[in-house]
Amino acid sequence: MEPRSLAGPREGAGARAASEPPPADFAAGVAALTALRVRPEIVVEPIPAPQRLAPFAHALGARVTEGEGDDEVELAVGRFIVLHDPAGHEAWDGTTRCVGYLSAATDEHMVDDAMFSEVAWSWLTEALSGCGAAAHALGGTVTRTASTRFGDLAGPEHSVDVEIRASWTAEDTALDRHLDAWLEVLGTAAGLPPPGVSLLGPSGSVDDDA
Repeated sequence: MEPRSLAGPREGAGARAASEPPPADFAAGVAALTALRVRPEIVVEPIPAPQRLAPFAHALGARVTEGEGDDEVELAVGRFIVLHDPAGHEAWDGTTRCVGYLSAATDEHMVDDAMFSEVAWSWLTEALSGCGAAAHALGGTVTRTASTRFGDLAGPEHSVDVEIRASWTAEDTALDRHLDAWLEVLGTAAGLPPPGVSLLGPSGSVDDDA
């Protein structure tokens, strides 16, 4: 399958977007986002952006699913938000802040792995580096939640979810690299193989992901 394009609505609603045009550097960054080619397993769509966190903002929602129709199962969901303040922000140490959130079901045994949080955080640091996303002031949390269902509540009896919340300051307008890195983390959390890597099918044959 061919990667999907993010071309589409560019409103990226910000607190001042309706009253004045965005700065050229922010507009260039949003244009880079919409031009990114996304692997077919991940669906990315524009969503309403926060109105009061920065003068300008752009937001995207993402989800990873498997199966189709009634058999479709959601493996992971996420958000990617870009905040921009032309005057700069002391806490950001810059003018453009990327904010990411994701939630994914993971292996039940992971909840007992003391190193899992460190490994999950390394997904992001390595993805940013690997995608060439220049960033600093990186911070966030990794949370693991174990749930047990009782009675008539639908779903597996036991489940473990991982949530990653992170934010970092982008050092340039190549925001597509930052989104690419975040989607790589989303795919890893959902259990997707690296792009271009095929999994063995039930019979031991290689599935064609091309």
